[in-house]
Amino acid sequence: MALVIQKYGGTSVGNLKKIREVAKRVAERADQGDQLVVVVSAMEGETDRLLEMAYELTDQPEGREIDQLLANGESISISLLTLALHSLGYKAKSLTGRQVGIITDTHHTNARIIRVDADKIRRTLEEGFICVVAGFQGMSPSDDVTTLGRGGSDTTAVALAAATGAEACEIYTDVGGVYMADPSVVPEARRLEAIAYDEMLELASLGAKVLHARSVEFAKRYGVPIFVKSTFGGGQGTMVVEKQPGMEEVTVAGVTSSKDQAKVTILGVPDRPGVAALIFEAVAEHHVVVDMIVQNVSEDGLTDISFTVSRNDAVRTQELMRKLAEEIGARDVSLDTGIVKVSIVGAGMRSAPGVAARMFRTLADEGINIMMISTSEIKISCIIEEQHADPAVRILHKAFEEDAPAIGGEADTS
Repeated sequence: MALVIQKYGGTSVGNLKKIREVAKRVAERADQGDQLVVVVSAMEGETDRLLEMAYELTDQPEGREIDQLLANGESISISLLTLALHSLGYKAKSLTGRQVGIITDTHHTNARIIRVDADKIRRTLEEGFICVVAGFQGMSPSDDVTTLGRGGSDTTAVALAAATGAEACEIYTDVGGVYMADPSVVPEARRLEAIAYDEMLELASLGAKVLHARSVEFAKRYGVPIFVKSTFGGGQGTMVVEKQPGMEEVTVAGVTSSKDQAKVTILGVPDRPGVAALIFEAVAEHHVVVDMIVQNVSEDGLTDISFTVSRNDAVRTQELMRKLAEEIGARDVSLDTGIVKVSIVGAGMRSAPGVAARMFRTLADEGINIMMISTSEIKISCIIEEQHADPAVRILHKAFEEDAPAIGGEADTS
């Protein structure tokens, strides 16, 4: 008897018909003798609907109340799926994040898991129940409801797999696995049979929506194998695992883009020691995450410093920098939200020469200008104009697809 964690996203439980289909799939797996913990997201569109109502009431809703509100989406889903399993004659019990002992920090709307008390799940499983758990939500040490950020149900599933010692964590979504590029942008993109944690983590953090980045962090830390599969399309899906022999033979495993980008530029910054520290200390104090940073060559004792942040943080970061600019004697602060980050990722880039040159030449030949560049051992990212986002992904996919593993078929978006 194996213990398996399954997670179904919002598109998988988007209406009652789909919930019944998920219940049948869960029932079939239970019939094989496995113990099941099923993590469920809110129904498709429900989180957005709740947020819209909150922002109709106030422009600045308090994080604690947003969490209290949004957690209801998952609570509805687990109750409906549990009832569907009951109708098929199966013992099932719905459990909230609080009930399964997911303890988080107090950072509302984007909380991080501190620990998981899996005793309640183990007892429920031993009593013969299928556990249907609300993803995305937890409880702070002060007993407040918290949420893990958009896509946080993936993290719930992996955390439960780590805490219970589950044999596998299966993430069911509306595509057939992890592809070299987003199938909605590149229909001919190939499915990857396997991808290393490090590569998947980079892709997730760079805009690939198939897995939440923090779920991959959790999986890597605790050695939890993840299987990404289509909810209703069947197929083998993609394994996310530790690096295996042959993986570094692939130069580029994935191409992705992130439109959640904004560039803040501080113009005419006095070029003296400690100024950059003041700028980024101020940003950090306001819990703004900075991605790329570029400082121009100093001229006449002045320089320009540009950095990218999430679009959600863009306006407040600009206002923060304007106040700081007066203090440090900078000339002005500009904001550009019409940008996108396009990236290539692959473990084989560590030892393959000329990858950056090939990427830059590919973009240049299409007349796409590069504004900023960031690299690591296994990724190269470029900031470009937003209008070039999808074309850039397509041409980079074409340029590097011959390096991709010859496995999987064309995109199955069923």
